[in-house]
Amino acid sequence: MSEFNEPEPMLQSEPTAIIVENKIGDREYFDHVKKVNDTFYDQVKAADQKAAYIFTFLLAFMISSTEGRGVFRFSQYTTGDIPTIIASACLAGSLVFSMVAAILVVLPRVRLTSATSLFWGTWHINQLEVRAAHDRMDQNFLFNEYMENATNLSLIAKAKYQYVGRAFRALIVAVLSYVALLITAAN
Repeated sequence: MSEFNEPEPMLQSEPTAIIVENKIGDREYFDHVKKVNDTFYDQVKAADQKAAYIFTFLLAFMISSTEGRGVFRFSQYTTGDIPTIIASACLAGSLVFSMVAAILVVLPRVRLTSATSLFWGTWHINQLEVRAAHDRMDQNFLFNEYMENATNLSLIAKAKYQYVGRAFRALIVAVLSYVALLITAAN
């Protein structure tokens, strides 16, 4: 009989677990830190955009609203009744505070202890270090630059978002004050 015609016994084997070592290479860390930099940079840009939206809204409100402009007139406080004066003062204060906070978002206020080659303002200093790292084929240089830059970007984003939060809260107070002013003016 041919060997193909005879049934072969089934191999009996125990199920085995395949153990794979979970190694993460340098490339994965580098890619991760680079992604962190990109994310933080996007958050810095988003903070600036939010501040611009708030500022634009406030400016449009003050230009288009008679009540918005009126709170900056002295006569509003000398001829009005107490509820109107309070609502006007709250509106004026919150408008000014929100606009100042929105402006402060876009102004750099963070003092960094070190600047990386990724910051344009210190490129004239850091370009020699980049060239030297390239010449010696320093593999850790770029990783360290991205790490330091991520730290700097996180500080900048944190400072910006604190002012965005303040501007937005003041905007909410302005809207509520505006509603209160409309209600008191109607009475």
